[in-house]
Amino acid sequence: MPARNRPFTRLQLSGGRSLGLGPKTLVMGVLNVTPDSFSDGGRFLDPGRAVAHGLALLAEGADLLDLGAESTRPGSAPVSIPVEWRRLEPLVRRLRAQTDRPISIDTTKAEVARRALDHGADLINDTSGLTEEPELADWVARAGAGLILMHRLGPPAVMQRAPRYRDLFGDIIRCLRRGLSRARRRGVRRTSLIADPGIGFGKTVRHNLELLANLQRLRVLNVPLLVGASRKSFIGKLTGQEVDQRLEGSLAAATAAALAGAAIVRVHDVAATVRALAVADAIRQHRR
Repeated sequence: MPARNRPFTRLQLSGGRSLGLGPKTLVMGVLNVTPDSFSDGGRFLDPGRAVAHGLALLAEGADLLDLGAESTRPGSAPVSIPVEWRRLEPLVRRLRAQTDRPISIDTTKAEVARRALDHGADLINDTSGLTEEPELADWVARAGAGLILMHRLGPPAVMQRAPRYRDLFGDIIRCLRRGLSRARRRGVRRTSLIADPGIGFGKTVRHNLELLANLQRLRVLNVPLLVGASRKSFIGKLTGQEVDQRLEGSLAAATAAALAGAAIVRVHDVAATVRALAVADAIRQHRR
């Protein structure tokens, strides 16, 4: 279906809640409580500061938050369940008490997902696409939560070592279809699923540009699409800018994703993205 006619639908979340997806491209605010994430690592290790930043992102117009306690930057190593949950638990608990907007948890671990859902999280963002712990989908299904499945080419430690594809879109579509089918077999509702092509996760600059330029090809998956390109290294390579100077490039990528039909964009700079998308969405809706 053409991006301009992106239909209104509801993404089913835990607790019988839902999130409307339609003409407005939704903005997911990134909040990492890690010492080593590529963009904001170490900035929000203090729970009070992290909660304040999350509330600030919501005040800037974020439609939902994505909380991460394990870095997935290229070359990063995994952390244990106790460490990941120790970072997440106060953040989930305190944010849930202060907002009713959806909270997503960026994790590949079934046990972390279970605990987060028990504490009121609304959806899980699995960057492994259910390749690491497929049983994560069991807890999502039991909670009736949302599930984002992302494509990546191997674990973060090795995914950027000369990534190659026989057929970029064909390979990604096949991998995401397997993850979506696995989720459905484990009881996750189709109306709770989102697919993410994984910009920067086992992709070269050219791969990332091809994905953004032809994102509509992923609509054959028949689920809403999420794109996370904010501040990523391909923007730095194209502009020559360090991480904290990639706003303009990130806005360009978010705009391209919205015009191609992405339902949600995952970003660090919420206020600027909301303003850019107000224009991008208006343009998209006037296409003929």
